[in-house]
Amino acid sequence: MQRSPHWPPGLPHHLELPQTSLYDNLAVSARRYPRKPATIYYGRALEYAELDAQANALAGYLQQRCGVARGDRVALFMQNCPQFIIAFHAILRADAVVVPVNCMNRLEEVRHIVRDSGARVAVLAQELAAEMLPLRGEHLDHAVLASYCDYADPDTDLPVPDVVAQPRERLDGTVAWADALGERLAPSPHLAGPDDLAVMPYTSGTTGHPKGCLHTHRTVMHTTVAGPEWCFAPKDTVVLANLPMFHVTGMQNGVTTPVWRGNTIVVMTRWDKACAARLIERHRCGSWTAIPTMLMDFLHQDLSAFDLSSMHILTGGGAAMPKAVAERIRQLWGIDYVEGYGLSETMAPTHLNPVHRPKPQCLGLPIFDVDSRVVDPQSFEELPPGEVGEIVSHGPQVMLGYHGRPADDPETFVEIDGKRFLRTGDLAYVDDEGYFFMVDRLKRMINASGYKIWPAEVEAMLYGHPAVQEACVIAVRDAHRGESAKAVIVPREGHEVTPGDIIEWARGRMAAYKVPHEVEFRTSLPRSATGKVQWRALQEAEDGRAR
Repeated sequence: MQRSPHWPPGLPHHLELPQTSLYDNLAVSARRYPRKPATIYYGRALEYAELDAQANALAGYLQQRCGVARGDRVALFMQNCPQFIIAFHAILRADAVVVPVNCMNRLEEVRHIVRDSGARVAVLAQELAAEMLPLRGEHLDHAVLASYCDYADPDTDLPVPDVVAQPRERLDGTVAWADALGERLAPSPHLAGPDDLAVMPYTSGTTGHPKGCLHTHRTVMHTTVAGPEWCFAPKDTVVLANLPMFHVTGMQNGVTTPVWRGNTIVVMTRWDKACAARLIERHRCGSWTAIPTMLMDFLHQDLSAFDLSSMHILTGGGAAMPKAVAERIRQLWGIDYVEGYGLSETMAPTHLNPVHRPKPQCLGLPIFDVDSRVVDPQSFEELPPGEVGEIVSHGPQVMLGYHGRPADDPETFVEIDGKRFLRTGDLAYVDDEGYFFMVDRLKRMINASGYKIWPAEVEAMLYGHPAVQEACVIAVRDAHRGESAKAVIVPREGHEVTPGDIIEWARGRMAAYKVPHEVEFRTSLPRSATGKVQWRALQEAEDGRAR
């Protein structure tokens, strides 16, 4: 691995981390900034001292009433809210392990995670009860039920999502959040250290059932500390948090990092572009992590009435940022969108663009203490600049493995030069300056008569058509070539276009074997809770039609 000459000036290559637990970050911030707002939620602020007190009260309840012991798993099933941040730290304060559950999951998906993780206790929001409470008695022994309205100002002038305005409910088989905290039970001394398990996020399940990633306090601490150090973030910045906190990117940028730094977190339960603009102006938000589709929506409104000048750090990933949108961001704020790359297996970023010299549609450089390489997927030999291979990464934020699946280790990790590297399954190349560029998923490649088609490359070219709002390329069976490319497209409003127009346009701009043989128009593309296009859902639907 060669180091880039464009490493951020003034930053060390090695990062010194606190040798403590993640809960200790909250305890320290509460001592340093007791009266500072930790969260602001639709008009109501919660100070750091009170957040810490509530986390301790809930930890005491989990230990004394629910029997939670060191190393036990506790499911956390909520949309973004102050209670998520409180419960996250309460579980850690109880020396237990947070099992974040995707709020879009339905009962059977939730059942798998609860059963697989071994969680016997859940802390959940009331609107999600139907997807969790049927497990009571079968897998779950205890459930603490939270209501978002308890932490929002009922008289706020902000547009409040219906789910936040919903009155508090009492459901059989649960204990109300307020009642649990109201017992004011003191937790036992905090024992967890940096090498204890802390968080078990589940993968998206693109290759079968989702798998739990085993993360310690140390692995999570690395990305918690690394992000703001890399971006030279001011200590007193206000953070806008609207990416789902159950996802590693939202968790890092909306929970662990701002709590470690003692930042104020402006929490949004549901995405609302107009509300986001008002919150940035009202609370002088300076740091925001957002995916490209969210920013495209945000910019698609009249922003002239808002003072958004406080914004100075804008980061994200998940998909390449269209160049036109990046330019609009530059015009609005005078800053670059800093793209990065990471996985649930790495608790988010292993790569980030240097803020002083980012490259568009680029994963960036390996960050502190990370050794990332592009290797041949069969021989694992490192490839020279410009050649496409699989990204493998070694670093402090890499998970220990998948929960209960040691047999997966040989396919998950590979030893190179005496180090254990995570196989990402992502294809990329490195340029002459050490920057990484995504090509596609290793398992997503389309094989057309032996020619390799990378869907992401074709999608990027299709975005150059003026009538294309969104595009996803999948494989279709081809009697002659084995497979061909199919483009699923959301047309831009006000543009008349036919499948033939798209195909003819593509013929003049890409190699013949890459040109989509079919084009399907849709009003929208399926997306995950984090905004990523679910190409596998489209592929599976196409495969089903071909049977």
